[in-house]
Amino acid sequence: MPTTSASSASSGQRSADLLEHRRESSQATNRIRERTVRANGLDFPILEAGSGRLVLCLHGFPDHAQSWAHFLDRLAQEGYWAVAPALRGYWAGGAAPDGSYRALATGQDVLALIEALGAEQADLIGHDFGARAAYAAASLDAARIRKLVGLAVPYGKGLPTAFVADGDQQRRSWYMFFFHTRLAEAAVQLNDFAFLDRLWREWSPGYVLPPANRSALNETFGQPGVLTQTLAYYRQLFTPPSDAAAQALEVRASGPIAAPSLYLHGTEDGCMSPQLSEGMEAMFKNGLERVVMPGVGHFLHLEQPDAVLSRVLRFLNADRS
Repeated sequence: MPTTSASSASSGQRSADLLEHRRESSQATNRIRERTVRANGLDFPILEAGSGRLVLCLHGFPDHAQSWAHFLDRLAQEGYWAVAPALRGYWAGGAAPDGSYRALATGQDVLALIEALGAEQADLIGHDFGARAAYAAASLDAARIRKLVGLAVPYGKGLPTAFVADGDQQRRSWYMFFFHTRLAEAAVQLNDFAFLDRLWREWSPGYVLPPANRSALNETFGQPGVLTQTLAYYRQLFTPPSDAAAQALEVRASGPIAAPSLYLHGTEDGCMSPQLSEGMEAMFKNGLERVVMPGVGHFLHLEQPDAVLSRVLRFLNADRS
């Protein structure tokens, strides 16, 4: 009689769970609506589902709004109006009107989208650069942000300090410095965007992006102008704006946050060390719940979507009547 080892059974269960999640994600995609919304001088492509209290889901790099499909569907089932916009620069014709891809600009985009969607307030869920946009929006206009969830990119002085003084984080962030070179566009596009595949593998070593998702992501970055526009986020990251008034606003976009907040980071994140989030509670005036999740990397919302959603929904639903 054949026997099955515990490890092979566990592997089989993980494969079955992954197939079930992909099936549910496919079904979720069929329930999502698409349109564009004019805000802050741009026509933002958005994905949306449900109705109720507004939740904006903000993607990072190298990613796009479609990665939130499972979240949008689940949030809609929980009675939320879930919206995932493309960040500025992530579509053909989406170049920044003012040339800025800094935190101030993306934070202003978030606030403008809330207004354009006809809402007084919104909850924000941001991953990577989307988290930075969420922090900036909450810092710029506390009245507009009810609750905030940050994923995988911490807030406060720890990260900029690490870029200067932490050799481990400097090693993890090698791509940021490479993106400042003239080689970047050619290197990233080479061999069907193999460079981006490498980043996903290094940042989330336990996760494999499904082929259909990879193809969709490559289509995003293959649109005219998109790669150069998205690299501009990094090319402006360490350089303040030349205008004194803009510099002052950038400082405001990095100030204390009043919205009650949740922060999640994976222990296996190859992009940002989870230690960088230690002590960030000082930047949150009305509380921060910081959770380090074992066994997941940078794209934790894709690696363990149900576990992440469970924590997010518990946080968002805490004061719902």
